[in-house]
Amino acid sequence: MNNINLRAIAQKYAGGKRLNDFIEYGGVAAAIETITGNIYTGISIDTACSMGFCAEHSAVAEMLKHGECRIKAMVAVDEEGHAVPPCGRCRELISQLSKENLQTIVEVRDGVFVTLAEILPYDWKDDSGRDW
Repeated sequence: MNNINLRAIAQKYAGGKRLNDFIEYGGVAAAIETITGNIYTGISIDTACSMGFCAEHSAVAEMLKHGECRIKAMVAVDEEGHAVPPCGRCRELISQLSKENLQTIVEVRDGVFVTLAEILPYDWKDDSGRDW
């Protein structure tokens, strides 16, 4: 699958909705493609007390439920469908799932693609000697 299609998949789920006075969801949606070609999606959840989570975390949870951990490409989009880069927490989560995920292609702005390693240049795991 190409990254344009991946963004179109994410766009289907983007569009913030208010659940109640404390929770909004779907302001950001994400789609990830695994190295086996499967697609998983997720939405953000924003809460009044900051206990929500990012769309990428939601998509990763769905992927893990299906026994996969290696990501070929990913994108998150806002309500207007524009690509947004993953936050530091999401970058770290994805890098810890598999060392190979440092080669994941990430759309960080509309039409701008980089590897996860490029947006996580001084990864603390590189020099740790850990076998992960």
